[in-house]
Amino acid sequence: MEVRRATRPDGRLHGLGQTRYIDDLAFPGMLYAKIKRAGIAAARIRSIDTRAAEAMPGVLAVLTGREIPVNSFGPSLQDQPVLADERVFHAGDGVAAVAALTEQIAAEAIEKIVVDYEPLPAVFDPLEAMREDAPKVHAPASNIYETKVIRKGDADAALAGADHVFERQYRTQMVEHAPLEPHAAIAVWDPNGRVTIHTTLGRITLGRADISRTLKLPLNRVRIVATIVGGNFGGKNEITQEPVLALLSKKTGRPVKGVFTRGEEFASTTTRHPFVMDYRTGVSKDGRIVARKVRLVLDGGAYCSWSETTLGKACILSTGPYRIDNLLVEAHAVYTNKTMTGAMRGFGAPQVCFAYESQMDEIAATLRMDPLEIRLVNAFEEGTASPTGQVLHSVVLKDSLLRAAQRFGWKEPRS
Repeated sequence: MEVRRATRPDGRLHGLGQTRYIDDLAFPGMLYAKIKRAGIAAARIRSIDTRAAEAMPGVLAVLTGREIPVNSFGPSLQDQPVLADERVFHAGDGVAAVAALTEQIAAEAIEKIVVDYEPLPAVFDPLEAMREDAPKVHAPASNIYETKVIRKGDADAALAGADHVFERQYRTQMVEHAPLEPHAAIAVWDPNGRVTIHTTLGRITLGRADISRTLKLPLNRVRIVATIVGGNFGGKNEITQEPVLALLSKKTGRPVKGVFTRGEEFASTTTRHPFVMDYRTGVSKDGRIVARKVRLVLDGGAYCSWSETTLGKACILSTGPYRIDNLLVEAHAVYTNKTMTGAMRGFGAPQVCFAYESQMDEIAATLRMDPLEIRLVNAFEEGTASPTGQVLHSVVLKDSLLRAAQRFGWKEPRS
């Protein structure tokens, strides 16, 4: 076999520090945008006073949610406002934006915007959010906006006959993507009514459609230029400030750049979904899993974003790569008044893997079994059917476990 050295097409520029990111780009007459964040988790907006900001020298435009042609978007449910205009759903919601001659002027201007809020009850724990008497994030709609169920065999009967039953709740937390480059974009609205947006956005086709919809522009009048991105990990899979920059560019007739601060990255962009996971597993004396019941509660934060997709994948994968004849999985996606969650590497798989593998170790310890052996006893094999009935082929799990164990000396005594 001939081995060739592959050269990265972007390697030289990265190595020399010559890669050009959004913040390295400049256009003639370019303005700088800043977005005012709500700073309150749940509230009704009584009024927004922008007069002091508009009067500042160097401020060329101010934008509020009432000026957004279609003020809602989202990859599945259109439940996110571009700028909140009537209600605030989490503290990172944008409520107004400014375009100014410098970034400093724009930052000072948003501090002069006065928003009068009527605070509303908020809910932050997903289990509390599921209660009938909990504050409704998107009232009057239920906080539970997606439910999925998988059934196979009779889990309750099998649990009743199991030699051992193990039960535990596992939780995971929000995780910020924290890419080196924050969300950034430059919008240029031309005199012919077309807009070109240079952006760190990852999903260009879906993002372009969302921008077209929110601006009420035909798709052929929206052009997206995908720039080199300094890290994504799923966090740049949907639009953020692009429609805001486009409308500020339209109002001023000049290009407008927006670059999120690190604080905005944490407060207003998507994170990995936190899960609350209840596992009840029945096993025989020899460690074979005879039944498993799983309840998943996905904390979606203030908006749906990619929660429906994440919930579906987590639901399918929640029982692990193990043969189980009797199982019941119930999964729910829930609104809370927290930073919204969204796409991140794994789409629900890392969360449930943490839960079921933790329980496998607990079972092995209680039964005094080798953690490797209990996995080999239960592992998927060629022709095994998944919880949803998919027949699996080219299954090499057992072989992989055995080869890995041999390679790092699993059976060798440790000092």
